[in-house]
Amino acid sequence: MLWPMLAIALGFLGLAVLGVLAVKVFLEVRRLARQVAVTTQRIQRAAEDLETAATGLARTSRSLP
Repeated sequence: MLWPMLAIALGFLGLAVLGVLAVKVFLEVRRLARQVAVTTQRIQRAAEDLETAATGLARTSRSLP
């Protein structure tokens, strides 16, 4: 009777450990998603700045002889 109870207890302990690890993974995924969103916005701003600079450069090059 001891071994079946021990097996059940270890099974519940294993599920608890898996639950804790799942929560940790979920929190890290949320943090990574926030970082990706911030980085995407920074890249979009940089692309807009580059486009603005390229437009100005194109105007300047047209006015050169």
